[in-house]
Amino acid sequence: MGLFKTNPFGHILFLKRWLIRFAGAMTHRRYRGFNELQIEGSELLKNLPDTGVLFVSNHQTYFADVVAMFHVFNASLSGREDSIKNIGYLWKPKLNMYYVAAGETMKSGLLPRILAYAGAITVSRTWREKGKEIERQVNFQDTENIGVALNDGWVITFPQGTTKPWKPIRKGTAHIIKQYKPIVVPIVIDGFRRSFDKKGLRIKKRGILQSFEVKEPLNIDYENDTVEKIVEQLEYAIEQHPSFLKVIPQEEIEKEEELNRTRQWEY
Repeated sequence: MGLFKTNPFGHILFLKRWLIRFAGAMTHRRYRGFNELQIEGSELLKNLPDTGVLFVSNHQTYFADVVAMFHVFNASLSGREDSIKNIGYLWKPKLNMYYVAAGETMKSGLLPRILAYAGAITVSRTWREKGKEIERQVNFQDTENIGVALNDGWVITFPQGTTKPWKPIRKGTAHIIKQYKPIVVPIVIDGFRRSFDKKGLRIKKRGILQSFEVKEPLNIDYENDTVEKIVEQLEYAIEQHPSFLKVIPQEEIEKEEELNRTRQWEY
């Protein structure tokens, strides 16, 4: 690899490699030390193609979720099954890995700007900005950038567009699926909201068991499935369909609602 070789977004891969190594080393104990990350299904990752894969997940913090994914993905690709033991997997990280994030979030400070270099595809939210409800036209450049990233590698997205649970899936994700026809792999996470602050930068509580489940790719008929049907598939796949509320104890729902009320602003 040439020293100044870049990806399609102009990021120098040599710098990105070292950034992932450094960030991974600094965050490893957050998932294997202060808290423990319980992983299921990571063996599925090794059988995926190198490009054209879209990961869809529920969302609990700004950054801790996606950092955990970088750990799990790279550990699995280096031969570890459901484990991030021994961070040697960071030496040769997968560099064509991207994640979708709100532009205002990634510009909110020096650390987010640095993390953006690790693979953020920044988008302009059409429904919310600086904690206020808005109405904005879709920026088609954002959609094209996601297509470029899928053509180059793997993309992680959080289709609810918020860290609050049980919120609707944004139809934009379904449109992207129909347009670019990626392999869609669901991920379900839990415990991150209890472990970290909302940004996912500060450890809020130790000794929390965090769960991370990789599911089988979805069976989608890209030509004939409607946007609404794909949205419903995503809701069930990442366990955010309203029907899941019926099997959750009421005290847990109330605790979650109280936690959300104490948060100052929403991603």
